[in-house]
Amino acid sequence: MTPDPLDALRGVCSRLKFAPLPEITSLAELHGRQADGVQQHSVTSMTDHGWIPVLFDKLRTEHGPGHRLPAATNFLRVTLREPVFMAAASLYLTGRGPLFTPDTLHLPWDTVRSRFGTPVVTDVRTAVLPDDPAAGHPDTVLARDEDEQLRLTAEGLFATFEPLIDALHAHSRAGKRTLWGWVLDTLHFYMLNPARYLGRDAEQAWELATRLGDAVVAAGAVTRKRPRLFPFAPDHPRGTWAVRGTCCFDYKGDPEHGFCTTCPLKCDSERREDLTEWLRDPALAP
Repeated sequence: MTPDPLDALRGVCSRLKFAPLPEITSLAELHGRQADGVQQHSVTSMTDHGWIPVLFDKLRTEHGPGHRLPAATNFLRVTLREPVFMAAASLYLTGRGPLFTPDTLHLPWDTVRSRFGTPVVTDVRTAVLPDDPAAGHPDTVLARDEDEQLRLTAEGLFATFEPLIDALHAHSRAGKRTLWGWVLDTLHFYMLNPARYLGRDAEQAWELATRLGDAVVAAGAVTRKRPRLFPFAPDHPRGTWAVRGTCCFDYKGDPEHGFCTTCPLKCDSERREDLTEWLRDPALAP
């Protein structure tokens, strides 16, 4: 029997400490659920019916942050974190690329708590290589080689995220380079994090992330600067971290917190000191 192309992803993610996958189901199952105060918005319906300004303002009013820039990147975090992780981790850990569309990514809004729930992906198809055991599965698309697989995955990401980012940019006035920068940074980190946790080659993971990032940019994404690797303890298996290319502006919403450890605005000497301390005592890491 041809294996389900997503079974391998579920299996390997069960071994990770941090694996924020979206819920994966069918559209029929999703439509058959009782509402229970949850509005199910696909990216298409959310953008076509003008929901993003409404939900952005509600989320910001109820939960903050008050500053529009960290509020904009937080909006991406609560809507796109799981799909970004799924794309990055699937390619890196299983060699398969999920193909998102604006109609198959759903963002559930909890009307009681005024917040988004875990994103839902329905009837997702997967780009696989010719020698993949799942190549004959009806939910797969056959790519000729890795370059085409990355291109197909990246084009699906861009087509799905761009309508949301465009509407968020128009309403929040956060720059599209900032918003796409968050996506590209997170794609890189979500290949690096599993590599570090599993004791794999960080540079190899980063190389694949860079290739995927290049493909997303080729599809139409814009950014000022890409993230970079930051080896702070080269002799340790987890002694490599990274620096974001784009600031998420969390410090503007919480000035007492200051710059994040991965922030491009933080000086490398302080970053190295923090990371080394975390390596000695992981309980100190945020």
